[in-house]
Amino acid sequence: MKKEKKSRIGVARRFAVAPMIDWTDRHCRFFHRQLMMRGQVYTEMIVADAVLHGDRDRLLGFAQCEHPVVLQLGGSDPQKLSEAASIGEAFGYDEINLNVGCPSDRVQSGTFGACLMRTPEIVEQAVSAMKAAVSVPVTVKCRIGVDDQDPHTVLPDFIDRMVGAGADAVWIHARKAWLKGLSPKENRSIPPLDYPLVYAMKERHPDFFIGINGGILTMDAAEAHLEKLDGVMIGRAAYQTPTLLAEVDHRLFGAPRRPLDWQALRDAMMAYADRELAAGTRLSQITRHMIGLFNGYAGARRFRQILSTEATGPEAGPEVIARAFDAVALDEKAA
Repeated sequence: MKKEKKSRIGVARRFAVAPMIDWTDRHCRFFHRQLMMRGQVYTEMIVADAVLHGDRDRLLGFAQCEHPVVLQLGGSDPQKLSEAASIGEAFGYDEINLNVGCPSDRVQSGTFGACLMRTPEIVEQAVSAMKAAVSVPVTVKCRIGVDDQDPHTVLPDFIDRMVGAGADAVWIHARKAWLKGLSPKENRSIPPLDYPLVYAMKERHPDFFIGINGGILTMDAAEAHLEKLDGVMIGRAAYQTPTLLAEVDHRLFGAPRRPLDWQALRDAMMAYADRELAAGTRLSQITRHMIGLFNGYAGARRFRQILSTEATGPEAGPEVIARAFDAVALDEKAA
């Protein structure tokens, strides 16, 4: 029986934590979800071949509280991507996203990620194949161009192709990627941002969802972008200062303002750690995502020290999280 297709993502406000390789694993997503309810969380990029041939429960498993959660795939073979998308939908993901923005060497060696900006016809074919395979939205995350490409020529053509292929949304990292000469870390900061070009893409496609990523560090900045665009995606800032996420529900979605319940957060993470440790997870795999939680508070350094040292021991348990929280003076900001 043919699957009923969902309509394209409505042109409405969205917020997302960006997919980040080696960071946005399921432990990170669970933690972030304790801070916000309304924003999207993304998996790390998972290569389509790994989904087809690897340990799917390990690669794709997630907690129900993570919804809305997006599976980001990497690859360039439309058939493999469509099969991987179908598997992701069966696992319960709310959306499938195709990575056309990562500049790392290991991604380039697989002929996908940002280098696909050079072959938009392949992305077009991949999106069409994925759309045919699933009923959940299929979206794309891209750069404005790579290397010596002219973004003002490349990006409009790329967006036109994505619209024509049936993509439900495009998230644009508003920087070029330099595939040779810059490291992935440098590619996140050195190429200049071009927000006006992203705004121009929205003006070109007023009824198509376009979101922005890159250099967005505060909720004030997020709100400013949302005056012109449909979505804002924050990466390193959300990871390095997670309390930023506690503003999302109120600032961007109109939920009642509530102070962050630190005790409830501590208890939720301790209970999660207890369950995960019983399943063989190491405590440090969970607590490494919490390191930046108290940036700006008195005791933050001690909090980081406890999580960075005590959580690494083979016998470390949830009580380490309690000790780390106890080290912070919640009513006192750092000087």
